[in-house]
Amino acid sequence: MPSTNQVPHLQTALNGPLLELEKHLLANNTAIESWFRKQFKNTPAPFYGSVDLRNAGYKLAPVDTNLFPAGFNNLHPDLRSLAVQAAQRAVTQVCPVADGILIIPENHTRNLYYLENVYALQTILEKAGYEVHIGSLIPDLDAPMVIELPSGNTLTLKPVVRKDNRVGVNDFFPCAVLLNNDLSGGRPEILEDIEQTLLPPMELGWANRYKTEHFAHYSDVTEAFAKLIDIDQWLINPKSIPCGPINFKDRTGIEDLAQAVNQVLEKTQSYYDTHKIDCKPFVIVKSDSGTYGMSIMSVNNPEDILNLNRKQRNKMASVKEGLQVEQMLVQEGVYTYETVDDAVAEPVVYMIGSQVIGGFYRVHTGKEATDNLNSPGMHFEPLSFEAACALPDENQNPDASPNRFYAYGVIARLALLAAAREIAEAKGELPSIEAI
Repeated sequence: MPSTNQVPHLQTALNGPLLELEKHLLANNTAIESWFRKQFKNTPAPFYGSVDLRNAGYKLAPVDTNLFPAGFNNLHPDLRSLAVQAAQRAVTQVCPVADGILIIPENHTRNLYYLENVYALQTILEKAGYEVHIGSLIPDLDAPMVIELPSGNTLTLKPVVRKDNRVGVNDFFPCAVLLNNDLSGGRPEILEDIEQTLLPPMELGWANRYKTEHFAHYSDVTEAFAKLIDIDQWLINPKSIPCGPINFKDRTGIEDLAQAVNQVLEKTQSYYDTHKIDCKPFVIVKSDSGTYGMSIMSVNNPEDILNLNRKQRNKMASVKEGLQVEQMLVQEGVYTYETVDDAVAEPVVYMIGSQVIGGFYRVHTGKEATDNLNSPGMHFEPLSFEAACALPDENQNPDASPNRFYAYGVIARLALLAAAREIAEAKGELPSIEAI
């Protein structure tokens, strides 16, 4: 049975028998957990992260890895203790003498549900035993801003100030600064060359980071992992290739993008033929940097790209903060066959350090199994414990649905390990990765 220290025993949406890949992961639990311990010892995990997964039955793969997760308010209250314990370990690992943490969130204040996430994150860290303040980078903010949240709680944003090589609020200048801001708008000058521990490093913000690089690391990780447990790497790895430069507004690079789409479609069809999968391949085309589900579309054939109208091209041309898209990621589409109340859904797994602390389903009543679900109209269904406590019954049927979440936790941690290797590479400390 999976170790509950690694993945909580949760209820999932799928209640059918475990599929072959999921059974194989469970059967190799001991080897998998030993391998993860070695890998995260050599390449420490980011402070936190979340991974969007797609489960097609024949394939289980990540489609996005977020190093500035913004959905802690969507985690079930039952999971709070797991998050608190993981936070204690993660903070101690990076800053053993820390007694306080400064959180720096996104600058927007209208999205109250995002701010509920900041409040939830602050609460987790406070319950872990740390003094926590929220330091805002909102331009011209010169006094504390108190925001009333839909939950009835209040969040206080304070202007960040810098003294010498430390940042803080008022007289609070802790050794740990936690970014919950993905830096789409660039690297804030006030955070450059500070002596405090900055989590994650600014090199992992969207001003510097590319999804292509992440999935290249993920490919390396899954190649070693597939050898470890003797599976076909394709079962857990979506083919991903970069394409650019591109300018949607003046149609520069559109033909190259269509060719990249055709290349991935043909490769996917070849895999489907090999594995006798009776599905039509599709491709996800998305900006190589950025988040919030912007500049992304599902494509069934190259003509979909060549025939984009002006409105569609304008929608694909920019991402968060109005930044212009210059490079795209063309990725093999993975169906999602999970549903919640008959609506298509995908699991999102949350981690602090290398520990899975839970997750939720992103659900969309207006989308299909090939669509991007991170779009207006989505809602979230928190995952809770299958039973009253986190400990599984060692004698229960191995096909019990919560064991499916162990498989999700494995794939999410593979993506987290890829992110850890991104950080190590940015520091010039990237170790080799082997199956054993």
